[in-house]
Amino acid sequence: MEQFNILRFTEIRSTNSYALKQLDSLDDRQIIVAERQTLGYGRLGRPWISENPDNIYMSIVLKPEAASGIPTTMTGITQFMSVTLCDLLHEYGVAASIKWPNDVRVEGAKIAGLLGEARFQGERFLGYVLGCGINLNMTREDLAAVDQRAISLNLLVGRVVDREGFLNALLQAFFRGYDGFIRGGFPYIQKAYVEKCDFLGRLVVVKSIDGEHHGIAEAFTKRGELVLAVEDGGQLILSSGDVETMRYA
Repeated sequence: MEQFNILRFTEIRSTNSYALKQLDSLDDRQIIVAERQTLGYGRLGRPWISENPDNIYMSIVLKPEAASGIPTTMTGITQFMSVTLCDLLHEYGVAASIKWPNDVRVEGAKIAGLLGEARFQGERFLGYVLGCGINLNMTREDLAAVDQRAISLNLLVGRVVDREGFLNALLQAFFRGYDGFIRGGFPYIQKAYVEKCDFLGRLVVVKSIDGEHHGIAEAFTKRGELVLAVEDGGQLILSSGDVETMRYA
């Protein structure tokens, strides 16, 4: 069983912010875990409520070797983690799905969010930080304070979830497949990823930095991009955005 280098904090502004600030001095595969984050954030800078020490607030520092620049497969590392997390939740008897590109949900309610951030010095790739927030143990009152539908694992399984046991199992599973993903990229997980995306074949709206896009969510490219079939009969390839299902197509 692999042993992990875990740096623990009782309280921190953000595990991702810390990892990015200290990136030069942190080793590859360094894990940063906090009991609380005072300024936790997700995609597009959205706040992530991080006040429960029985949840997981974690960042993983990744510095894969590459001939030049960032390994192209790193852009899909959050998707790899989302598959890993869904598989682990399945071991708890929970059927989870992926909201492209990387949120993990149960019955439409968010249980985990992932955030990947790369850093460069000029053209030189310095490293990648993979942030992960998972609702393990929360009350219904806690969840009511979240600005979207959310759920916690303890409420789904009817008992308190062992945080350290879950964290170790997640890291073991992630690094068991990590090298294979770095070599193979999105195709390495594509079948499993597709199986966990319950919005495929439906009419969706994708909100991105350049506006809203409507269409049928058809498939994914070999790079993990979403393929939308749009009204004019063409296809739109999206590399980022927020997907919401409109209705069955």
